Amino acid sequence: MLDRPHPILCLVTDRQRLCAACDDESSGTCLTAQVREAVAAGIDLVQIRERTMEGRRLAELVASAVAAARGSATRIVVNDRLDIAYACGAHGVHLRSDSIPPSAARSMLPREALVGRSVHDTAEAVRVAPDVDYLIAGTVFSTPSKRGADRLLGETGLADLARAVAVPVLAIGGVTMDRLARVAAAGAAGVAAIGLFLNDGPAAPCRAGPLHEVVEAARAAFDRPRVV
Repeated sequence: MLDRPHPILCLVTDRQRLCAACDDESSGTCLTAQVREAVAAGIDLVQIRERTMEGRRLAELVASAVAAARGSATRIVVNDRLDIAYACGAHGVHLRSDSIPPSAARSMLPREALVGRSVHDTAEAVRVAPDVDYLIAGTVFSTPSKRGADRLLGETGLADLARAVAVPVLAIGGVTMDRLARVAAAGAAGVAAIGLFLNDGPAAPCRAGPLHEVVEAARAAFDRPRVV
């Protein structure tokens, strides 16, 4: 199980949002820089989620991320690609909701490997929770890329889901700094996000900026007294 004494923060990679103008080579460099910033800031999980990246480049990225995290508390998980996770020595795999069963993934990986899973409702979470170390639940809040209300979990759905399982639940989707306290109040163990960890400062080709302040603010938001 992914267990931390503080709120669990998971950076989900997205090279298009990180560096919209980058070519493949530049985006790989930019992604590696982002992972290094995440490690330096003490982010708990980095999910390499580059679905359209060619296999060789993805393997190079994962290997670089694993090297950057070596000796730290940051764990690198690969979105759905068990082969690359295993070959590159990643700490585990994160499964989509339409992927293979978590029990099958666990049987293919070293015993200590993390297995995470995306879920969209409580019934799904209860079904897969016994075989995973953590769950990423969403979409919690509406986002520009996922406006479908029929798939919106919401704070109430997040709270119901978190109460129903014994593993850490990370909220994803529309998670902004001003919503973190609401996510904490719903019972989530932490958050997984893309935009929360992007540098929105002066325009630059790569938005991989310092993350220490973001991490400190996010953990402080979870530590505030919760109104239930």
